[in-house]
Amino acid sequence: MFVKITAKRQVTFPARVLEALGVKPGDRIELEEGPGGFVLRARHIDRARLAPLRDRLRRGKGSFDLEAFRNTPHDRALRD
Repeated sequence: MFVKITAKRQVTFPARVLEALGVKPGDRIELEEGPGGFVLRARHIDRARLAPLRDRLRRGKGSFDLEAFRNTPHDRALRD
């Protein structure tokens, strides 16, 4: 299967590929380089895992250091 790269370096994947990955508009796809080439992986954010953070921010409980959060190891799907 081939995909075309536009002048803006954008790629349109065939619908059946995106359906097989289970991705929708706004989702992210991880490209991982391996010895045999690149592998595509769908990355879905488990919003339930963000609930404690969301609740803390809504209730105004203390401050939140975004830079420290970004630099702390988390699920790779949450890092981008």
